[in-house]
Amino acid sequence: MPSSPLNADAASRRRFLVRAAALGLVAPLGLAAGRVFALTRVGPPPFDPAAFPICRAAANGETVPPGELKKVTFAWNAGAPCLLAVTVARDKGFFAKHGLDVELVNYAGSTDQLLETLATGKADAAVGMALRWLKPMEQGFDVKIVASLHGGCMRLLAPANSGISTVADLKGKIIGVSDMNSPAKNFFAIVIRKAGLDPTTDVEFKQFPAPLLRVAVDKGEAHAVADGDPNTYLWLKDGKLKEISSNLTGEFANRVCCIVGVRGSLIREDKRTAASIALALLEAAEYAAQNPVEAAATYTPFAAGKVPQEDLVALAKYHTHHHHPVSADLKKELALYADELKLVSVFKPSLDTAKYADRITADVLS
Repeated sequence: MPSSPLNADAASRRRFLVRAAALGLVAPLGLAAGRVFALTRVGPPPFDPAAFPICRAAANGETVPPGELKKVTFAWNAGAPCLLAVTVARDKGFFAKHGLDVELVNYAGSTDQLLETLATGKADAAVGMALRWLKPMEQGFDVKIVASLHGGCMRLLAPANSGISTVADLKGKIIGVSDMNSPAKNFFAIVIRKAGLDPTTDVEFKQFPAPLLRVAVDKGEAHAVADGDPNTYLWLKDGKLKEISSNLTGEFANRVCCIVGVRGSLIREDKRTAASIALALLEAAEYAAQNPVEAAATYTPFAAGKVPQEDLVALAKYHTHHHHPVSADLKKELALYADELKLVSVFKPSLDTAKYADRITADVLS
């Protein structure tokens, strides 16, 4: 774990705010929160607040009239409560404050299909998991990562009475996963490698249909399970499973998990809009960190009958919404992931991870 993660987070936030202020795109959190644009489309604020009415209105806490908002399509996974920064940005007015009228599209296809959707202009922006995007982006999709949202949301669980207490205890065991390229599978393969085991020979990752992952462990068909929240959080509640590791354990406690990407053509043609998307979500993530109860409430309609409200609040507090690096800080974290993916043979050993991280990101805030 880094020696001073809180100081690092504070420095990262200060750098973000300095950049945002230079663009004239920052106003106090909560301004314009009275206007909600639910399932509408996204648009940008201009860079110079003195020259453009949209920015002047945002800076003064005024809601931008609907006719002045730029429409943007935003793809996300509505089943992931860790992405509540998206609903916060919508319901608390951060999209509108930055001149955005956002249509939220629930996307359930593969990552390759999502990146293709962005690259071809069928959507303008999307959120996803870094460990889900990094390998497909090697194909050269015209998509750039411009911001991040939080850390956390993946856990490795084992039966409470199994005798498995550490990652090292997994030697010779079967770990259930929802697919062989899932972020949880890749992440915990990295953790296993760093614990001194070979993730290809010392353990077996076995795929089960997502709805049957818990059943596979209960029936003994898998000795452990690697998956994401809210599933893993809910599975812990009955006390039959225990957490062995997570992506907030040890050195990963201060590492981002979910990222924001935009189509490359948007950056080339209208960088202001790309900056607006990034800033609205960064401010929404910070709001979620400071107001987890209110943030969880914005996500409640998407979790009806699936995740109790108190659990949404607990997850909002658990996920590190205060950690959302951008620019050089984000590149460093993505390069670290790429280095670690080389350890588990997802990337070739020859990959220059610093150059790769530079190629797949764009600094829209400078």
